[in-house]
Amino acid sequence: MATTEECRTALEQLSRNLAAAGGDIRKAAALDRSLSCHLTDLDLTFTGRLSGGQLTGITDAPGPPATKADIKLTTTGDDLVALVDGRLAFPTAWATGRLKLDASFRDLLRLRTLL
Repeated sequence: MATTEECRTALEQLSRNLAAAGGDIRKAAALDRSLSCHLTDLDLTFTGRLSGGQLTGITDAPGPPATKADIKLTTTGDDLVALVDGRLAFPTAWATGRLKLDASFRDLLRLRTLL
């Protein structure tokens, strides 16, 4: 099972990946939205802001999200690490229920470019 620190590192790597991306991926990540990532196996939620093409202000707290984020991810720590490492494809994780994504329809359309 992935540790809290491994999950934090994965989110920081995701932020670096988004910041380094270009083209359509950069445009899709250029939202200004609150984000939460609840890790069910750790019962831990990371929150932050997707802004300017990167994740900023990443913090963690025990339990489910305390407030509703604009973009909400729910997965396990192992799956989060695998997604960021490229060992698990986002569409596969989403289609099989290993990753849940809750966002507005407009944000979903924009985020689909990241898939």
